[in-house]
Amino acid sequence: MLRPSSTGGKRALVAFGLAVLVGSAYTAVHFFRDLGDSHPLALLPFLLLAVALFTALAFEFVNGFHDTANAVATVIYTRTLHPGAAVLWSGFWNFLGVLASSGVVAFNIIALLPPDLVLHVSSQAGFAMIFSLLASAILWNLGTWYLGLPSSSSHTLIGSVIGVGLASRLASGRGDLSGIDWSQAVNVGKALLFSPVIGFAIAWLLLIVAKILVRDPRLYRPPVGDKPPPPWIRFLLLLTCTGVSFAHGSNDGQKGMGLIMLILIGVVPTVYALNHAIPERETREMLLETNACIRVLDRYAPPGAISEADPATLATAFVQSHKLQPETVPAIRRLLQDVAVQLQSYKSLAEVPATQVANIRNKLFVLNQSLRALTKSPQIALSASDREALTAYRRRMDRAIQFIPSWVKVAVALALGLGTMVGWKRIVITVGEKIGKEHLTYAQGAAAEITAMTTIGFADLFGLPVSTTHVLSSGVAGTMTANGAGLQWATVRNLAAAWILTLPASIVLSGLLFTLLRWGS
Repeated sequence: MLRPSSTGGKRALVAFGLAVLVGSAYTAVHFFRDLGDSHPLALLPFLLLAVALFTALAFEFVNGFHDTANAVATVIYTRTLHPGAAVLWSGFWNFLGVLASSGVVAFNIIALLPPDLVLHVSSQAGFAMIFSLLASAILWNLGTWYLGLPSSSSHTLIGSVIGVGLASRLASGRGDLSGIDWSQAVNVGKALLFSPVIGFAIAWLLLIVAKILVRDPRLYRPPVGDKPPPPWIRFLLLLTCTGVSFAHGSNDGQKGMGLIMLILIGVVPTVYALNHAIPERETREMLLETNACIRVLDRYAPPGAISEADPATLATAFVQSHKLQPETVPAIRRLLQDVAVQLQSYKSLAEVPATQVANIRNKLFVLNQSLRALTKSPQIALSASDREALTAYRRRMDRAIQFIPSWVKVAVALALGLGTMVGWKRIVITVGEKIGKEHLTYAQGAAAEITAMTTIGFADLFGLPVSTTHVLSSGVAGTMTANGAGLQWATVRNLAAAWILTLPASIVLSGLLFTLLRWGS
C-alpha cells in the first residue's frame, strides 16, 4: 500500500505552491495585457470569457486526475520516489511537455467540429458547443475517477466533440451526418483504438526480452517494504517516468488548448484570430503562394466560371458533404482572390484593422478546410505538383491561424499539475494494485513506462491524440501477463467497460447538453 512521506509531501506541496503562484501571475499579466490590446469588452462578454476559460481549465484539471496520475503510478509503487516528490517531478515535466507542444493535436481535434460552429463560435450556438462538450467531458471524467477507473480523457473529449456535431446537424433540420469530418474522426478513432493493443504487445515483448538479456533477479521481484530500488534501476524508472510525463504534457495538454483558443478567437478576435507574430516577410510569401494557388485552380476551372452565391458558403458545403459540385472550385478560387486582395493591402497580419481581422481569419479557415478536402477528393484529378502546392499553402495558413500563446500553455500546465496533486491517489492505486495479482516489479514498471513514452511520443509527431491512461494500463497488463502474475479480471472488465462506454456515453451526454443549451437560449 501507499505510504507517502509527510516531510517529502510537505516540501513538494510548498514547491508546487510557489510554482502555481508564479505561473498564475505570468498567466494573469499576459492575459490582461492581451485584453488591453483589444477593444474594451463589455461586462457580459467578459463574464462569458471568464466562465468559458474556467471551464476549459477545469477539464484539464480533471484530466490530471486520470492521465497524469498514470505517469507516477510505477515510480510510486516501485518505491523509486515518494508520492509527493513523484507528483511534483511529473508535474514539472508535464509543464515542459506542454510548453514544447506543437499545437497540431489541438487543432486536429478542432477539425472534428462542424465548420459552421467554428466560424460562429462567438454566437449562442458557439458558446453552447463549448460549454456542452467541456461539461460532458468533465462529468464523465469525474464519475470514472470517483470509481477509480483510469478512463480516457481523450476518448471523452473526442466523443463530446462528435456528440455536439451530431446534435448540431439534427438541430439544423438536415438530419444527416455530414457536419463532422468523418475521415479525421476515423484517424483519431484508430489511434485511440489501437494504442492500448500496441501498449499491451510492446510492454509484454519488452519484459520478455529483458528477462533474456538482463539476468539481475532484483528486477523481477516486488520491492521489499519501503526500500528503494538499486541506483541504476531507480535511474531507469525515473527516466521513464520523466519521458511519459513529458510526452503526456506534449500530447494531452493540447486538448484543452484548442478549445481555449476557440473561446479566445470568439470573444477577442482582434488579438487571437490572426497570428500577429508573423513577420512582414512571411506575409509577402503568403501573398505569392496565394496567387500561385489561384493559378493552380485556374487549370481545373476556367476563370470565367463564376458563381453568384457566397464563396465561403459553397466551400463550407463542400467541406461538410465532400461532394464536389461544378461551382466548388470557382468558389475556392474566389476566396483565394479575396485573401490576395486583402494581403496586398497590408505589410503584415499585425496591420490588419480590427474590423477586418475576423473576416480574414474566417476566409483562411474555410480555405484551409476546403483545400484539405480538395487535395483528398477522388472527384478531381489533381497533378502531384498541384496537390503539393495546395498542401504547402495550407501549411502556410496554419502558421497564420493556428497558434497558441505561451500564457495558454502555462495555464493548461498548471491545471494539469493541480489536478494531479489533488486526485492522483485513486488512479495510482488502480494501476499499481488492481490490474495484476501481484505487486508491480521494477522491470514491469520500466517496461510499461517505456511503452507509454514511445507510443505517446510517436502519436504526437503525427498529430494524433492517444490515451495515456489506456496505453499505460494496457502496458501494465502486458507485463503482468509476461511475468506470469495473472490479471485481476474484475478490474480488467471494469477498465474494458469504461473504454467501451466512454465514447457513446460522452456522445449522448454532450449532444443532450448542446440541445438543452440551444433550446434554453
